[in-house]
Amino acid sequence: MPLPKAADPQDAGALLALIDTLVRELQPGAQRPASLDSALDRELGLDSLSRVELLARIERQYGVHLPAEVLGAAETPRDLLAAIAHARTAEHGGSDAGSSTLRQALPPAQAAPEAAADADAGGAGDELPEAARSLLEVLDWHLARHPARTHVSFYASEDRLETMSYAELADGATRVADSLRGLGVRTGDCVALMLPSGLDFFRCFFGILRAGAVPVPMYPPARPNQLEEHLRRQAGILRNCEAPVLITFDRVRPLARMLAGLSPALAHVTTPAELATHAHPQSSAGSHGGAHPARAGELALIQYTSGSTGDPKGVALSHANLLANIRAWGQAAALSARDVCVSWLPLYHDMGLIGTWLGSLYHGLPLILMSPLDFLARPERWLWAIHRHRGTVTAAPNFAFELCVKRLADQDLSGLDLSSWRLAANGAEPVNPDTLARFATTFAPYGLDPGALMPVYGLAECSVGLCVPPPGRGVVVDRVSRTALTCEGKARPWSAAADGARGEGNRDGDRDGDGRAGDAARIVSCGPALPGHALRIVDGEGRPLPERQVGALEFRGPSATAGYYRNPQASAALFHDGWLATGDHAYLADGELYITGRAKEMIIRAGRNIYPYDLEQAIGELPGVRKGCVAVFGVQREQAGEERLVVVAETRLQDEAARRQLEQRIVAAAMDQLELAPDEIVLAPPHAVLKTSSGKIRRASVRAAYLDGSLGAPVRAAWLQILRLQAASLGGRLRALPGALYAGWAWAGFALLAPLTVLALVGLPRLEQRWAVAHRLARLYRWLCACPLRVEGLAQLPAGNCVVVANHASYVDGVVLAAALPRPVRFVAKAEFRASRPLRTLFERLGTVFVERFDTLRGIEDAHALGTHAGEGVPLLFFAEGTFGPREGLQAFRLGAFQTAARLGLPVVPVALAGTRSVLRDRSWWPRRGALAVTVCPPVQPAGEDWHDLLALRDAVRAQILAHCGERDARPD
Repeated sequence: MPLPKAADPQDAGALLALIDTLVRELQPGAQRPASLDSALDRELGLDSLSRVELLARIERQYGVHLPAEVLGAAETPRDLLAAIAHARTAEHGGSDAGSSTLRQALPPAQAAPEAAADADAGGAGDELPEAARSLLEVLDWHLARHPARTHVSFYASEDRLETMSYAELADGATRVADSLRGLGVRTGDCVALMLPSGLDFFRCFFGILRAGAVPVPMYPPARPNQLEEHLRRQAGILRNCEAPVLITFDRVRPLARMLAGLSPALAHVTTPAELATHAHPQSSAGSHGGAHPARAGELALIQYTSGSTGDPKGVALSHANLLANIRAWGQAAALSARDVCVSWLPLYHDMGLIGTWLGSLYHGLPLILMSPLDFLARPERWLWAIHRHRGTVTAAPNFAFELCVKRLADQDLSGLDLSSWRLAANGAEPVNPDTLARFATTFAPYGLDPGALMPVYGLAECSVGLCVPPPGRGVVVDRVSRTALTCEGKARPWSAAADGARGEGNRDGDRDGDGRAGDAARIVSCGPALPGHALRIVDGEGRPLPERQVGALEFRGPSATAGYYRNPQASAALFHDGWLATGDHAYLADGELYITGRAKEMIIRAGRNIYPYDLEQAIGELPGVRKGCVAVFGVQREQAGEERLVVVAETRLQDEAARRQLEQRIVAAAMDQLELAPDEIVLAPPHAVLKTSSGKIRRASVRAAYLDGSLGAPVRAAWLQILRLQAASLGGRLRALPGALYAGWAWAGFALLAPLTVLALVGLPRLEQRWAVAHRLARLYRWLCACPLRVEGLAQLPAGNCVVVANHASYVDGVVLAAALPRPVRFVAKAEFRASRPLRTLFERLGTVFVERFDTLRGIEDAHALGTHAGEGVPLLFFAEGTFGPREGLQAFRLGAFQTAARLGLPVVPVALAGTRSVLRDRSWWPRRGALAVTVCPPVQPAGEDWHDLLALRDAVRAQILAHCGERDARPD
């Protein structure tokens, strides 16, 4: 195969030599040299962080500046060679090939005035939207005070900064909302967001909220060789949330279309550009009307955790949950509009979405954002952005601080000023005190205050944050006896004297010493709970434990989720006596939280509770092991209560003698850490240890692969993955074929009987005759569709005047009632049906009464007219919910039916419909076969006409319908 265009033949050999050197450093003993077409991941074992190092070496050796996208796009050395040639061509054309543009753009002396101007623009002051009940009201609050003020500044490239004001956010969101409504999105629907970091994400997120829908962030695919697994996982999310619309970007859109066959509810795959283009004229710039009036208890976000494909867990978070967490975090961290947040965190993750963006939005502080790939490629850009914009607040996982130390410790960063940085939150993964100590030492010469480093703890089930130390305190480490921790479950302070070694006390705020000698284990404090939240530690029986006793961590507070979306089984397991179980093991000391590990990842071995993290880290440091690619887990023995300790370590070693030596070093590391040898060591090929999108080890998935024998199976080529996805998508469509045939049969029956119904309604003179024919045709249609119909309690329907109240779940409700009730009723329908002359004629011939829902004066006239109709001896039938949607659940009842009954002194007959929603769901025109039931309940007599009597009548009727309709109570709190 020829070299890429404009590539220098000499560069090819030099590049392969550079790659071979890096591979040998990462994997001593690696034998196979790289070729131009070697797969960087599958064959050479270069993961994301290894690619970062490779990119840096290429830039140094060739004197070029490669775009960050090369990290994810390049699959082979040939791709890298093409990127080098392209970079050289661009540089000769005049673009900047030097060091960071951020560094060159602004001298330190000018940085502070610029940041001050940004922070004070619009006169933000210390006022906050404390009365806001939703995120939409937060945005409206800022619009009313400083619409032109810059809200987000995004580095679209290293030298191009895109900005967005509050008014521009609202304008873009209005356009998106209008287009989503045009696609059929309704209040309460979920809309999936699969977008990279950028201003489009913000517009679409708020556009979804303005449309009354619920945003569901999803992470885009990272590399072509991960397409199949990635899209299958996303299909599980789409099935769970039943999103009718997926918003993505052009590069992913063709692949995302394949999800339609794997997620039947998905009707549209669109892009931000399309949504902006197809907006209607009334959503022009400057118009912010028409936004959904969100209530505090409504869902504002579904944050899916890293679960399995078949059972995704979507944390359902309301506006009240998010605002409670943002306010509590802001109080604990002393945030104000004078702060400046600098972030590279992905927006599909709660730490980036809620902790940085929505927190910045609420507090009115500027958000400086860059792409995660930009940070990985050049971590110094994060620091130079803090320097340039006088950043004060950041958040990042532990690996980000480690990457900065590894990549930048020996670089010339003269001129860098980090003195403005007052809060550097470290969370989302286990915090390593050594990492923070090295980070503080490395960047202290550049003005970094060690007190700014802040280990924090949070989880999606608590919106994002739960514990935070006092700002400015720095890192506090608790040194405890490892033996007492693992054998007794007690965090007993470690004594150097008792351990036969010299050392300091158990509380180490200075972070000196290695803390690893002898029996000492070091655990970082995450601080106390946020204001308004509470923590407790419980044992296996749910009994509270005292301080310094390890157990299961539980919490409660206003940030806590009400449960997992459409996953009642997982939701039920989440709560214990009103407390929410985090799934983590921890202990409390002086009211502060110390995390010891994930409960589900704890291994019981030889009477000891073992957590995998320290052992994984120690093994990852061994020569021959791919760092960060080690999984330690337990496998149940035949004897209950004890597990086998299994270590899976990735390596490229092929020589048998070298592999045996590595196994011996792994055993020695386990003995040093645990005084226990692993029961089994698996030396696996690269990419056998599965990870989440944020780089965390998926131990449960690795364990499952180990048990089913698929561990380390070869990664399929991208084209084969796409082919398999196409086949799976086609399979989903084929599985829907019987349903399509049934739907065709149902519509054919409807087409056959509809003309007969129309003739009867138009031609027969009396309502009783028309109803009798409609009743028989509806029963015939039910028989043709093979839907069993059970009718109970017809004797409860009074012979005289009454008001009938039914639940409303589907368009077929009227047909089912016509089939169930042998005597006529007058349907009370919304006045909008009068706009269609054919429908109005047919409805009127069936005795329907129309009422106005939105015109108050006309509505009063219609209410009086109902009294006239109610005295004609034909029951009035109300669908008291007013309308229906795709979500299961009995909604709140409107009072019109009960006012009519009370004013006329008529009994109210509750009628419960069951099964109609599953036969024909909202927005679906594909009927499905299903069992139907109509239950006529005993009449309820009104006690009076005052307000409390009406409410009592409504509640009594609703309770009877709820008991027989087979759906949950879906009234808002």
